[in-house]
Amino acid sequence: MNKVYIGLGSNLNNPLEQLESALKELRDRTDIHNLSVSPFYSSKPVGPQDQPDFVNAVAMFSTTLKPIEILDTLQAIEHSHHRVRERHWGPRTLDLDILLINNDIISLPRLTVPHPYMLERGFVIKPLADITPQMLLSNGKTVEEHLHQINTTDLVCL
Repeated sequence: MNKVYIGLGSNLNNPLEQLESALKELRDRTDIHNLSVSPFYSSKPVGPQDQPDFVNAVAMFSTTLKPIEILDTLQAIEHSHHRVRERHWGPRTLDLDILLINNDIISLPRLTVPHPYMLERGFVIKPLADITPQMLLSNGKTVEEHLHQINTTDLVCL
């Protein structure tokens, strides 16, 4: 079994409903087990500020799927939510990012794990710390240690 952590985000078409619906789709799958989810947070967008605030969360689950199969599954869920990639860091109905798979380091054309920006983003580290504060990351620091090194003042728990 692979232990997977994903980031969820949305800022279009009722973001809370988008995240709840995506989580239901994950729960309904027979190859995903023990799904747990952080609280939801509102946060300012990364990149262009001419868009609504985001709703973000982190989820953890176990699966027998291989990394590319996990990516394909998440992208299919994004597609079912009419995800459109119009501009880099632009608005979206649903964004599902693989943050971690076990303690694996993966570098493929379609997939990089750990997620290359996860340690820079409060909207990832705070909900990850809600789920697993003492998890040791590949750089030897815990999630909680990273939380104390990043600004999360714009986050509002929903």
